[in-house]
Amino acid sequence: MAPKLLMVGGGKMGSALVAGLLAAGWAPVEELAVCDPDPTLREVLSAAHPGLTVVDGPIPAHDAVLAVKPELAESVLRTLAAGGVRRVLSIVAGLSSARLEAALEPGSVVVRAMPNTPSLIGAGVAGMSGGSSATSADLDWAEGVLAAVGTVVRLPEHHLDAVTGVSGSGPAYMFLVAEAMIDGGVAAGLTRDVSRQLVVGTMLGSARMMSETDQEPAELRAAVTSPGGTTAAAVRTLEFKAVRSAFIEAVAAATERSKQLGR
Repeated sequence: MAPKLLMVGGGKMGSALVAGLLAAGWAPVEELAVCDPDPTLREVLSAAHPGLTVVDGPIPAHDAVLAVKPELAESVLRTLAAGGVRRVLSIVAGLSSARLEAALEPGSVVVRAMPNTPSLIGAGVAGMSGGSSATSADLDWAEGVLAAVGTVVRLPEHHLDAVTGVSGSGPAYMFLVAEAMIDGGVAAGLTRDVSRQLVVGTMLGSARMMSETDQEPAELRAAVTSPGGTTAAAVRTLEFKAVRSAFIEAVAAATERSKQLGR
């Protein structure tokens, strides 16, 4: 019997989705299968999820998640189409739904999404949009898959490059900030372990404040910044160094690169 969903690609994001779906109650035998040409990845997936069907190439399935490198996507889709797949959730960066649809049978459904790496711990966020044939039911289906590893934001496809620039690449920005703050703590005399603990705790707490209050980031920042105080001195230095502008330009650069990948 064909699986309900075929995960095409068992790398980090594909394996994260598999783990999330299984944790959400999907049956590893009847409902889910994974294909990947890498024998090491197949061995890891099989060991982690007993009973899961793990194969080296596409097999017939009702629906598929495409989690492969951009340069492989269209050839893989043609193989999937030959196996009867008519609905695909693509998490491939840069490739438009129109380009993906062209590799499938006419009328096939494509939903594009850009999740990010916190999906690996079930804390991701994904932007998602439907192709020309996608219905609200198709979007509900795709959101059900993505919600296994985080939250989902629906938006028009022309915004997905910006989603890539903000949240797709965003974890790297946060990690870079954390690196710098830890190094700053060490330079100020803290041990690296203590500095790391303080920075990670600060980032977690700050994220929760943004998530759990109705206040905007600017309001929260102002509440910490007493006139003439330590935070004011720090923020003044960051503004002098044009850190805000650097982040805006970083998002723009990632967005433009995403557009280039799709050309």
